[in-house]
Parts: sequence; C-alpha cells; structure tokens
Amino acid sequence: MKTYLECYPCVIQQALEAAKFAGLDRTHQHEMLDQAMRLLQNMSPGVSPPVIGQQIHRVVREYAENGDPYASVKHEANREAMALLPQLRREVRESPDPLETAVRYAIAGNIIDFGARSDSMDVGEEIEQVKETEFGRIHLEGFREAVTSADSIVYLGDNAGEIALDRLLIELLLTMTDAEITLVVKGSPVLNDATADDAREVGLDDLVPVVDNGSDAPGTLMTEIDEAVRDLIVSADLIIAKGQGNYETLSQHPYPIFFLLKLKCPVIARDMDLEAGTYVLSGNGVFQ
Repeated sequence: MKTYLECYPCVIQQALEAAKFAGLDRTHQHEMLDQAMRLLQNMSPGVSPPVIGQQIHRVVREYAENGDPYASVKHEANREAMALLPQLRREVRESPDPLETAVRYAIAGNIIDFGARSDSMDVGEEIEQVKETEFGRIHLEGFREAVTSADSIVYLGDNAGEIALDRLLIELLLTMTDAEITLVVKGSPVLNDATADDAREVGLDDLVPVVDNGSDAPGTLMTEIDEAVRDLIVSADLIIAKGQGNYETLSQHPYPIFFLLKLKCPVIARDMDLEAGTYVLSGNGVFQ
C-alpha cells in the first residue's frame, strides 16, 4: 500500500507519542521531532507507511535510553493475554465453528497496537465485542479450504499480547492440517511488535518453529527481510498475515495471503473499501 497524504501528520503524532512513551524530556522530544520531519521531507512518496515508521522509530530508539522502550508494556500485554487463554480455549473448543471463533479472538488481539493508538486497550472488552460483531469482510470458507489443503503455512505475527491470542488460532490449525506451520516475528524491537522473545514468553516456540525476519520494520518488507525468510514466504502454500503493517507491506504482492486485522486506520479502511473499526479476514492473490 502506498503512503497517502493523511499518513504524514499521523506519523509525526506517532513519533511524538513514542518519544513521550520512551521518557524523553521536552528538549529531546523537540530534537527527535526535528530529525523525524527531516526524514519525512526526504522520503519518496511511493514508499509504504511501514518504511516511514521504521525510520522514525529508529530515531526514537537513538534518543531513548532503553533500546526497546516498549519492553515493559509488551511483557504486560503478553501476561494479560495469557491469563485469558484457558477460558478462550474452552470457548473455541465448545463453539459450533471453532475456526471462526479462533479467528475472531485472534483478530480481537489486534487491538493491542501502539502504532495505531496509545489509549487504553481492553482486550477482554474487545473479545466480547468481536463475539457478536459482523465482519466488514470475511472469507471464512476460503480460509478453511486453504488451511486444509496447504502443505506449508507461514504465520506472520504482529504485536506482543496479540501473539498470545494467535496461539489459540495456531493450536487449532495444528488439529486441522498436517502442514508445516512457521511463525515469523520481527528481527528487532519496533513499537510493541512481537519478537522471538515474545513468542517464547507465550510458549509458541513449543508448538511451531519460530523465526525472526531480520528486520525492524512494522510490517514485512520483502526487499529487506532475511533471504531465508523471504524464500519461506514466497514458497508457502498459505500466508496468514496479522495486522495493518503486514497489509500495508504485502497487499500488492500476488502471494496466497489471508489478512487478519481490525481496521483501526481510516486510510487503510479506505484502501480496502471498508469502514474503519471493522474486522477483516480477507484473502488476496490466488484466493480471489
């Protein structure tokens, strides 16, 4: 997805919020914003928003004393989401359609996103909402068929906390298919995106192979991720891509992808021709 004009003020606001979150004083906030705005001026308008976010958050981390300013909230999000799993696991097991329920809960976890919002994120409340809410777009039967017919599945994670609810869906997928399922996470910290440490914290490394993509972009930039991970993605029978960043970076690629996300950004919602605030399970590439 290309960068729209509305993305620029959003990126600056996100940079300011990140600077405050990192504990920078006002002088350093000002210096960081000056540097961020100079970066924006020199960015090609053809790049996707996660490319801009990657560069901006590198600047934030340069100024922050902690190389991962979101580390504490990531840990807390993982802890809170893991506490919900026993009850949610029972609800998936007892559901008339376990796959749809697991998909709904995995998407509910997408609310844990410090790139799209920095206010309160109540995952329990979001789960209650997603139980009854109609999707803006749901290609459930196509997804079911893609899962059961695949020999290899790549699951592209998004955020910490959310990744614990991804575990629910991955647990179910393992009962539906003999496919090799590989979880791909970020190579190094950016925002509250999940890394290999987060995957281990929620026990996903005990279920499936976990690999990091070698990148600090809040999405999946095919031009810069590790070659082995790129080959894994390109050769997969099915790619499950969580979150807005993965949509922004992969929506133009002709891969066998299903996007799972909540549309928190009106620009992305417009790009998908849907309403902001809706839930999406959308196939593209060979699934359309």
